[in-house]
Amino acid sequence: MKALLRLSQTIDRATEMLGRLSSGMVILTILVGFYNVMARYIGRLIGLKLSTNVLIELQWYLFSLMFLLGFAYILKHAANVRVDFLYSQWSAQRQAWVDFWGTVFFLIPFCLLGIGVSINPVLQSWGQLPDGSWGPWELSADANGLPRAPIKTMIIVAFVLLLVQAISQAIKYLAIIKGYTQAAQSL
Repeated sequence: MKALLRLSQTIDRATEMLGRLSSGMVILTILVGFYNVMARYIGRLIGLKLSTNVLIELQWYLFSLMFLLGFAYILKHAANVRVDFLYSQWSAQRQAWVDFWGTVFFLIPFCLLGIGVSINPVLQSWGQLPDGSWGPWELSADANGLPRAPIKTMIIVAFVLLLVQAISQAIKYLAIIKGYTQAAQSL
């Protein structure tokens, strides 16, 4: 159990780093968005196009990354929405049982399903053709836009990160069920 708890702590540290990165993207997204708005209005006043589709799409990509990289962090900190009119009155061990089985039977299969469903669209975005050969990767429909493949790939990365954090949470729930108080403190 101690080895599993060390693994869980390692996963949690990585999730914390990604959570901070995701938080930092909020500021970057705001700055890019502010520039886009100012460039559009100032450009209209002086008759120049100061913003580009690259910057507009970059803002969308950063906004998407905030959430995609933040899902595991949200799970780690239990910041997800709960309807807990019964749950909050239960003992820590009973809560751990419910969370453990919910993670094992619902969250982990959901992550695996998300990964499985996303693989083909992501491969097609990178340029895989129906016959298995490779062609050019998917580009934005807008002139001078960003390629779509990297951001679509982040969907799979997000599901993998959420899956890994779900495993970490399941380890901690199992430790609580087995009576390890250290695990309860790390939740």
